[in-house]
Amino acid sequence: MQRKITRQIHIGAVAIGGGAPVSVQSMTNTKTQDAQATVRQIEALAAAGCDIVRLAVPDKEAAANIGKIKAQTKVPLVADIHFDYRLALQAIEQGIDALRLNPGNIGGAENVRRVAEAAKARGIPIRIGVNAGSLDKRLLAKYGGVTAEALVESALEHVRLLEEQDFHDMKISLKAHDVPLTLAAYRLMSERCDYPLHLGITEAGTVRSGIIKSAVGIGALLAEGIGDTLRVSLTGDPIVEVRVAREILKSLGLRDYGPTLISCPTCGRTAIDLPSIAERVEERLSGIARPIQVAVMGCVVNGPGEARGADVGIAGGKGVGLVFRKGEVVRRVKEEELVEELFREIDSILEEEQA
Repeated sequence: MQRKITRQIHIGAVAIGGGAPVSVQSMTNTKTQDAQATVRQIEALAAAGCDIVRLAVPDKEAAANIGKIKAQTKVPLVADIHFDYRLALQAIEQGIDALRLNPGNIGGAENVRRVAEAAKARGIPIRIGVNAGSLDKRLLAKYGGVTAEALVESALEHVRLLEEQDFHDMKISLKAHDVPLTLAAYRLMSERCDYPLHLGITEAGTVRSGIIKSAVGIGALLAEGIGDTLRVSLTGDPIVEVRVAREILKSLGLRDYGPTLISCPTCGRTAIDLPSIAERVEERLSGIARPIQVAVMGCVVNGPGEARGADVGIAGGKGVGLVFRKGEVVRRVKEEELVEELFREIDSILEEEQA
């Protein structure tokens, strides 16, 4: 997959753009004023595979806690700032790794200059984030509503404010809950600039509906080579956001995140409890880091052949099943032993690789 090469920036030790791996971001839903609760959630997100975590900084108390939080985690942190440039300056003093703010909303050229100078002196990048729900009335009138062109023009206006201060260490996001609008906006922005792009479908919804919208929107852009970092925005536990984001990247071959499960749909030939077996296998695979392909097939007639690309797999029949590697049958086992025999074979593969 050919990715567009953008400028490279760094948030902490994480490289973004310039051909670096697409990074996964999420956001805490704790009160940043509560340092311990926030640190616990940051570490939980990191354990789930999150590369960068954003914090809400609504007031001085939250900003003052950033240093305390930073001292307890190695995860790169982004301060989410709205309207008050003083909070951005305070976050910079507290050692934040990046800012998310829109320079056109912090009170004039002098305030933009102060933030840009402070961020540049510390090597702190800024994400410009434009949302469909908060576009300027002037642009809404010009374009007759929320359009891709309006989103892009809004973002570029903010970009120019920073460029006028000789600040170029930035990335851009253009978010809407409407998937076609989001796709059009990012495609246009990708043509208009070479700054790295942060992908997301904002306010995507609950876990059930939001995962689908995010996978379609983010996945389509990534498949076109657009995007350097992403967040899946769901109403719920942010840990789920991270897991979904990783699956999107893994499905497109953009990151290797442990095992890939291949599991066939059920049909009239299925003679075993395939959904239950697949779920048990998926749960046990979560403890393995190596990017191995594992197949769980419901039919001994076609299973091994259809999943010959998998490193290892099982196929079930009436009271008996097959364990296979790369489509070749290794042995026959009792149906009730299928899962244990599969993981015995996986352990054997991992041991062979370490030998």
